[in-house]
Amino acid sequence: MLKLYSYFRSSASYRVRIALSLKGLDYQTVPVHLVRNEQRAPDYLQINPAGLVPALAEDVQVFTQSLAIIEYLNEIHPQPPLLPDRPADRARVRAIALTVACEIHPLNNLSVLSYLSATLGVDEAAKDAWYRHWVEKGLTTVERLLAGHPRTGTFCHGDSPTLADCCLAPQVFNALRFACRLDHVPIVMGIYERCMDLEAFRRAAPGAQPDARENGHG
Repeated sequence: MLKLYSYFRSSASYRVRIALSLKGLDYQTVPVHLVRNEQRAPDYLQINPAGLVPALAEDVQVFTQSLAIIEYLNEIHPQPPLLPDRPADRARVRAIALTVACEIHPLNNLSVLSYLSATLGVDEAAKDAWYRHWVEKGLTTVERLLAGHPRTGTFCHGDSPTLADCCLAPQVFNALRFACRLDHVPIVMGIYERCMDLEAFRRAAPGAQPDARENGHG
């Protein structure tokens, strides 16, 4: 069975959980508690030397980086497809996904927020302002990528979820959690709501995870 090393609030882990759920793949969750720094434990660094989640173990192989994991899953389990057939369409889906994964998320992940507080002495209000600024700015870019594009449909690209939706939904979930302004991205929010209408997305949500329940958040 697949093993997913995951933290319930990790948006990168959330992306992979969505993909696994959409594909209907069974997997075992191995919780890695980021706030307790379990990702820095020697045993876990043997699994993922970067000390990050997610990591996906299959037999003796371990895959890291959420987008690489999702593309791997899509190649070995092609149905339902998470990338379109046409090269130009695949490039568009990847561009939306990478806008979230490379432009928004790295500025707001736990290690950055911890550095702002512990090393630079930024107070909680300023740290939250930092978070909201970059999320709101990044989602504005996503909104522009979606607005008026002929390939935008019920979801980011067409009428079924793709890699782009696997990335967008967790980012919007976190934006809501941190009370970001979202009235300026109505297309993004409409897609998020349609994603969350799907059982696959609900099963992958943070509150549905075993480590969420263990920590009183389920």
